Formats: sequence, C-alpha cells, structure tokens
Amino acid sequence: MKAIIFDFDGTLANTLPVNIFGFQEVFKKFDQKDYSKEEIKEMFGPPEPELIEQNLQSNDVKGAVSYYYQQYEENHNRLVDNNQEIDQLLSNLKDREMKLGVVTGKSRKSFEYSLAELNMKKYFDILITGDDVKEAKPAPEGILQALKKLEVSPEEAMYIGDSDDDMNAGKKAGVHIGAAKWLPEYQSSEYSVEPEAIFQEVSDLINYLEKNHDD
Repeated sequence: MKAIIFDFDGTLANTLPVNIFGFQEVFKKFDQKDYSKEEIKEMFGPPEPELIEQNLQSNDVKGAVSYYYQQYEENHNRLVDNNQEIDQLLSNLKDREMKLGVVTGKSRKSFEYSLAELNMKKYFDILITGDDVKEAKPAPEGILQALKKLEVSPEEAMYIGDSDDDMNAGKKAGVHIGAAKWLPEYQSSEYSVEPEAIFQEVSDLINYLEKNHDD
C-alpha cells in the first residue's frame, strides 16, 4: 500500500453536525421549513451550493449559500472538536512515507476553512473537493483524479470513507475500500458494496495495514 485517500466529513473530522446545522438554518430562514438530521443527510452528495440550489424553494439561492457559509464558520468551533487520535493517525502514516490525499464532496470554501481550523492541511499531498469534479460520489472521478496526482495505481491505494457513496466510488475506481466508524457521527451503517475492512477505532487502520499491506 502506497497511498491512502480519505473522505473528510464523518471520516477525518466530526464536521457532520456543523454541516447539518448550517443546512437546517438555511432552510428554516429561507423556506420556513424544519428538516430533521436524517432528511438533511438524504440530500448529501453535491457541494453545498449545489445542494442548496437543488433543494431550496426560495429564489434567493445566492443569499442562502452565503448564509450557509456564515453559519458554518460561526458555529465551527462550537460543533467541531479537534481529534487527537486522527492527528496521530495521519502523523503515523506520514512517518511511514505513505502518500495521503482527501477526496471530499465539500466545496473548497468550507473544506479549506475546516482544514485551517483543525490544522490538518500539512498532512496531505493532494486535496480534491466537490468543486474539482463534474460528477459527485458515488462516481469515481475524484478518486481517479487523486490516483493520477499521487502517481499510484488503484491496487496501491485505499479509499476510506463513512458513507455508502464512498464505498461505491472506491469500488468503481478499483481501489481498496475501508469504512470508517471511528467518529461520533458517520453517514452509513450498512453498505451496498462490502468494504474490505470496517474500522471501529482509529487504531484499527494501523493494525490493518500492518497485517495486510505493510511493505
């Protein structure tokens, strides 16, 4: 194994609560509608501006997107904690000279904000956001871009995420796939494509690499 590519929300950072809160506030303010956490999760896939445009009844999409980012940034520190285990994991992988990347459906604006707040950018060789692809996951486009930039073959890489779309995208890209359940909030408990490994704890990934792919 030469490279590990991660999803971000619900995988590397417990950002699902602030994502969901931001969307709930948008629909409450602009459509006077109250959506549950699960209803918001059903909308996930495209970057935030597209998600809002696809689901908003109000014509003020531009205002709604701006309001989302305002809510995201104002509530980030309150709803998102630094995770020392994740930091240690990424540091450990870098020490092993593993190439690391992120493929996320988030817009670059919110992604870069979270990376800066959590001081995580230093770990990664490449970053692919929802703004960088034409087709969101479960399409494999983002992962295929990452493989090309990292200069590794699919067989040399693993994609780790928390959603069924992540597993499907990884499968279509031909990489090894792992499901992360190590954060308090993750998207899927069941998968239509079976992952090669399910990581209940952060340490499970290191154990998996040592047993299966440590070369």
